[in-house]
Amino acid sequence: GRQGNSAASEVTARLNRAVGAQLPLEDPKDFEDARRGLIAQAQSLVVRSPDGQPIWNMPAYDFLEADAPASVNPSLWRQARLNNVAGLFKVADGLYQLRGFDLSNMSLIAGKKGWIVVDPLTTKETAAAALAFAQKHLGVRPISAVILTHSHVDHFGGVASVLEQDGSTEVIAPVGFTAAAASENILAGLTMARRSMFMYGSQLERSPKGHIDSGLGKAPALGSVGIAKPTRSIRETGEQITIDGVEFIFQNAENSEAPAELTFYLPEHRAFCGAELVSRTMHNLYTLRGAQVRDALSWSQHIDDALHLFGGAEVYFASHHWPLWGNAEIVDFLKKQRDGYRYIHDQTLRLASQGYTPNEIAEELELPESLKNSFSNRGYYGTLKHNAKAVYQRYFGWYDANPANLDPLPATEAAERYVSAMGGAESVMAIAQEAYEEGEYRWVAQLLNHLVFAAPDDVSAKALLAKAYDQLGYQAESGPWRDVYLTAALELRRGPPAEGISPTNAVDLLRAAPISEFMQLIATMLDGPRADGERFTFNFVFTDVDETYVLDLENSVLHSRLGAPAANANATLRLTHELFIQLITGRAGVKDTVFSDAVGLDGSAIDLLRFFALLEPADEVFNIVTP
Repeated sequence: GRQGNSAASEVTARLNRAVGAQLPLEDPKDFEDARRGLIAQAQSLVVRSPDGQPIWNMPAYDFLEADAPASVNPSLWRQARLNNVAGLFKVADGLYQLRGFDLSNMSLIAGKKGWIVVDPLTTKETAAAALAFAQKHLGVRPISAVILTHSHVDHFGGVASVLEQDGSTEVIAPVGFTAAAASENILAGLTMARRSMFMYGSQLERSPKGHIDSGLGKAPALGSVGIAKPTRSIRETGEQITIDGVEFIFQNAENSEAPAELTFYLPEHRAFCGAELVSRTMHNLYTLRGAQVRDALSWSQHIDDALHLFGGAEVYFASHHWPLWGNAEIVDFLKKQRDGYRYIHDQTLRLASQGYTPNEIAEELELPESLKNSFSNRGYYGTLKHNAKAVYQRYFGWYDANPANLDPLPATEAAERYVSAMGGAESVMAIAQEAYEEGEYRWVAQLLNHLVFAAPDDVSAKALLAKAYDQLGYQAESGPWRDVYLTAALELRRGPPAEGISPTNAVDLLRAAPISEFMQLIATMLDGPRADGERFTFNFVFTDVDETYVLDLENSVLHSRLGAPAANANATLRLTHELFIQLITGRAGVKDTVFSDAVGLDGSAIDLLRFFALLEPADEVFNIVTP
């Protein structure tokens, strides 16, 4: 491929063939369900940004029509093909889905006056394309309500494209939605964005040697992201509401797949919308881009509640993947999803109680036959290995109780000593080359990671490590694991990307976040060592929202509080919320802003500029696979 990957080795080809032999990959049932009710195909869909860049490109995945090559785990290939069935589908009378217009699905429920839209995708552009496609085939109707099932951006980011201009659209979301949606994307957002380039393979070509699928769907769309303020919050499980003539029974499933999440049941349709509480894959208890660990026990219990509340369902549909029909199938699916998370939770704790450490548990744990052979419980997105570590982390933290791991040497220093102890770079390369020939790619990766950190300019070490990552990627059943390995190989070959994922696409989302979140963000940007001994007080007066924040810097820590301005401030800055966001996202320069007509300044401009000089902007493309 253009990204310079090696071919699949004989060992990889053999392992992938073995996976194919173990699983009923030819079972047509999922393919029949994925195509059932198709009204119109969207296989040729390309959505572009205003400047012509493709934000969403389904034809890029046309290569999936062939049989699985040696460079892809055949189980993941099957999932990728299922996620490639794109178009408008009739799920039941008055219930439709748009699949393959984004990482997630948009669902439409016919109300008396108009459409009730469930989860308007990640971006304005993809949501607009999906809605236009639906209206072309189903007729144009107003949008009477929007349901945002949970606080992850691929379920609300495109909301601006589906709201009626006159403000008549009701917006329903779970309690805590806005705070959860904003906070995940602000304090840790830029670090997460860099890591997500690995998790979602955003730099990889779409090809049998590159990115093929995320397990959950094709990939996140990278366009303009917004948010809407809910007009109604779902607080209680069992809440019954009639929306535009359609009866809904809601479940509050907070602290499951997202901090704020709901599911619902449509009694007239006998249809259960599982949101992302359940999916056609094992999900993430820990997500590789980095996020707070999820509660496996709570998650499992919410699925159990849904089973008891809505267990009479004849139709299941959700925010990812394809639906299920038939009560026996739905009950079996819900039980296996419930028991998958519960098994990982309980067995991780059992093994920990016997003294096993996270890596040992990950190596030891295996799902029972009944769960392992269910495609919906396989690790296409989350994996058994990293989920078991997540459960351990939730209860016991990062420390495995072995004091050798309490205060280890940092990576580069440890690497230099390991390489020296093994007799130098040539000796390490010889061991690694032999291990590579034997197909021991995990060991090659561990070994050569030391050499690359000890000698980052050693081209042959980086080249062999990249080849090992290629093979690990080709073998991975998980879309994110594949993308992580192949992106690592890519960056070893050509270095980190020139630019990261910019926050400027998410300005609408940032506007909706409380200013207090940004004040916390600024505190995390303060370069503590350089701020040692500095003492400042500033008033930030936001003229358009009538809020004043007092910022106090002492002891190398920045505190902020909402309230009356401080009389003893070094400076008082008067500006709009909008200008402040431009400043924080780097779209407006500090000097130009402070001295512009758009800003009122009393006190010392020099002190204010000295303060801003102590803030360290995030590095959007920091090194990951090299020191």
